[in-house]
Amino acid sequence: MEESLPLENPSLSRRQLLNFLTGAVVATTVSAALYPAAKFFVPPKEVGEDGSIFARDANGKLIPASQILAELPETRALVAGLAGEPTYLTVKEDGTLHPWGIVDNCTHLGCTFPWNAYENQFQCPCHGSRYDSEGNVVRGPAPLPLKLTRVSVEDDLIRISPWREIDPRTHQKPWWV
Repeated sequence: MEESLPLENPSLSRRQLLNFLTGAVVATTVSAALYPAAKFFVPPKEVGEDGSIFARDANGKLIPASQILAELPETRALVAGLAGEPTYLTVKEDGTLHPWGIVDNCTHLGCTFPWNAYENQFQCPCHGSRYDSEGNVVRGPAPLPLKLTRVSVEDDLIRISPWREIDPRTHQKPWWV
């Protein structure tokens, strides 16, 4: 009454098993390495055809327009704008956003600076440049007004797009285009 197991050849040899495991490890490693590189070349879905993006906070989270519009009139909110450039948005007297944002980069050497509400100016602490509330140079050494971006609200999100039209402050072609 000896019952024995059948002595058939196994369906997968040891060599085939090791080749399969090696191939799986190599495929996983290569795909993990190529994924970030592939993501780099695919533009984000929220980028508009005109190069516009949605405004984000310092942590990269989308900012609801209602959050900024809840502030007092003439409040300046600093958001991450185009290419991550810090951009000031202004709440108007009627409770809407001003149609343009002011990029927070000094035209002298590219420093970032705070809005001084007491003096109603942007003041660069590095070399003393001062700009009025619309970004025009009040005092140098900055040679040019601050760069503008177009601001609009879509579904409670703030869309920021490049400003390519005539500069409304100087009535000339913008220097940054």
